[in-house]
Amino acid sequence: MAKAYLIDMDGVLLRGSEPIPGAAVFIGRLREAQRPFLVLTNNSLFTPEDLCQRLHSAGLEVPVDRIYTSAMATAQFLTRQRPNGRAFVLGEAGLLTALHAVGYRVTEYQPDYVVLGETTNYSFPHIARAVRFVAAGVRFIATNPDVSGPTERGLVPATGALAALITAATGVRPYFVGKPNPLMIRSALRHLGTHSEETVMIGDRMDTDIIAGIESGMSAILTLTGVTKPEEVDRFPYRPDRIVKSLEELDSV
Repeated sequence: MAKAYLIDMDGVLLRGSEPIPGAAVFIGRLREAQRPFLVLTNNSLFTPEDLCQRLHSAGLEVPVDRIYTSAMATAQFLTRQRPNGRAFVLGEAGLLTALHAVGYRVTEYQPDYVVLGETTNYSFPHIARAVRFVAAGVRFIATNPDVSGPTERGLVPATGALAALITAATGVRPYFVGKPNPLMIRSALRHLGTHSEETVMIGDRMDTDIIAGIESGMSAILTLTGVTKPEEVDRFPYRPDRIVKSLEELDSV
């Protein structure tokens, strides 16, 4: 029996703004059992407060301190590497708020980093500026490598897709902070005060959630409610410990 859980959000708990069957019941059982858990998302669009409200609107009661985003992990990484630095940012409120919280200045003048996060407002001039900075040698950071994400309308391009565009133009790959980078997983485990041996990772992506769990020494459960399809699992050289159609199949915590 697991002591704690790291749970991906999009594709596991939510699809766009709609709750996925079984998610509310599963979160309720965790809270009732007072089991430590963290909603661990590569989505850097929103602040934890925004995500808390989004989950609440979908009928999922997750306290704001149980939400940890790739934007938060990126900000923590940058402040350890270069405190009070300067960043040219392609992203939205979640990333900007996290950077400001650690004392980073968002600027278009001599940045220390180009920081790329999730965005729905693609601006060609802004992307072109990022390309010029990266080509000139400015360090390139991205919140996460996901190339797409699930919504109620279907797949949409995500951070990894825009990162690929900048890489194609410059030949420079970003350093990805979010899942599957163990940096984010270790930060989450410290936040919960648990160890990998007693924690389960639940996610919908083989290439981020499941590999992150496996490489961090955790048990990993794949849900088929998001990006990964059943026929795709065998294409990977690693496997989850368990595959479920949705959280409805997890009848014990």
